[in-house]
Amino acid sequence: MDNSRRDFIRNTALAVAGAALVSSNDLFAAPKKIERVGLQLYSVRDAMSKDPAGSLKKLADMGYVHVEHANYVNRKFYGYTAKEFRKLLSGMDLQMHSGHTVMTAHDWDDAKNDFTDKWKYTVEDAAEVGQRYVISPWLDESLRHDPDKLKKTMDQFNKCGELCKKYNMKFGYHNHNFEFSTKVGDETLYDYILANTDPELVAQQMDVGNMLGAGGIALDLLKKYPGRFELLHVKDEIKSTTGQGMDGYDSTILGEGVMPVRDIVKEARKHGGTSWFIIEQESYQGKDPFDCVKIDLQTMKKWGF
Repeated sequence: MDNSRRDFIRNTALAVAGAALVSSNDLFAAPKKIERVGLQLYSVRDAMSKDPAGSLKKLADMGYVHVEHANYVNRKFYGYTAKEFRKLLSGMDLQMHSGHTVMTAHDWDDAKNDFTDKWKYTVEDAAEVGQRYVISPWLDESLRHDPDKLKKTMDQFNKCGELCKKYNMKFGYHNHNFEFSTKVGDETLYDYILANTDPELVAQQMDVGNMLGAGGIALDLLKKYPGRFELLHVKDEIKSTTGQGMDGYDSTILGEGVMPVRDIVKEARKHGGTSWFIIEQESYQGKDPFDCVKIDLQTMKKWGF
């Protein structure tokens, strides 16, 4: 046996012996998941419509780093082009990795067997502004009870996932309440959506509050579908005093309502596959919206975020 061969065997044996001394926990431990807390800008919608820049500055001063939009109209975010809005956010050390834009059946062109230019621009602008998720927060009522249209819509969701993937983004769906009160055969519409969308292409953003009055239980769903909820809308609810809430409930400051929000986010961290925790508060019980979302952020920090 020549020296080079002998040296190779000796060095390999030493490497194997050295590896055996390394803790298996160190060798095989998964990298720690990065968690981000943000705010859905619908929480301060009136202020954003009047003074987007000033509103974002207030949020940044509170300690928010991530925001999620709910306003994309005529290729503009709150009146700014994608490049302009990204620059505005960057100047305040804010990032916007997700946003809500409703995708409808009209955004698919059957004749071309492709998405319309309008929807392609939507995805392009989302990428330009820095999004990682393009999230549709609605399903038209005309689609919910027609099996053929519903199946076609799920196919469209998956195809949009493929389109978004080209821009290193992911398509997502955000629930309201009708997904739990609507049945598709023996299952809820929400079960149907999860069963017919590819998790590699379509992320789920669970809104834990929207579902409450319609019978959706966030903790149960997190356990039923482990790893399926990349994003979570963190929300607490109280019995409605305005008559304007969803199914008899209004959102409120985190920890002051009837929902086990702390347990929900704990389960989402552990089993839900959730990395993005987006605070949303839509009603304020006479308080200033900015005061509310400031407390919401402080509460999340107390919970370990």
